[in-house]
Amino acid sequence: MVDNFEIIKSLLKFDSEDDFYHLQILKRKKENPELGSNSYVVKTYYVTSVEYLEKRKDEIINLCQFNNARACINLNPRSFEKIAFHTMKKVTDIIMNKDFKSVRKAYESVCGEFGNNKHKSWVIDIDTKDLKEVGRVSEIIEPQKPKGSKFIALLETKNGYHLIVKPFDKSKVELGHDLHKNNPTILYIP
Repeated sequence: MVDNFEIIKSLLKFDSEDDFYHLQILKRKKENPELGSNSYVVKTYYVTSVEYLEKRKDEIINLCQFNNARACINLNPRSFEKIAFHTMKKVTDIIMNKDFKSVRKAYESVCGEFGNNKHKSWVIDIDTKDLKEVGRVSEIIEPQKPKGSKFIALLETKNGYHLIVKPFDKSKVELGHDLHKNNPTILYIP
């Protein structure tokens, strides 16, 4: 089991009522070979406060356990206003292309694409439980521009860690691990 609720609650920042975090419970083919696609979204949450997340914690855990799924949250906040405008544009494009079946998926798709451009964080996916490797990667990114600490948090995953960091100049570094600029991280895995 991986439970990152407490760490993640401390990372959530809400500057206005327009801010939210996109959380999905995902059933993956990796753990569920009977799935027809690579993954299936069991349920989506739009986290508008730490209290909201706390109130739904038991529900999220139960859905993950029942569906053999994982809860993932993108630590880059979203804006309801920006998502609404991007959704309107996406729906218009979909309709103009006469792909009417895709209209219903537009909002979710946009939530996954567009962050709010504040409190940005990146995820470095380290697929080993070796903390020395986490230290090695940290030593590589810390001196990169801009100056200042890049470390935000270290979150456990099923097979390793997600190193959550502030954006940095990655042009001169080779990490040896996947770097994701707008991907979710693990909230809970049963």
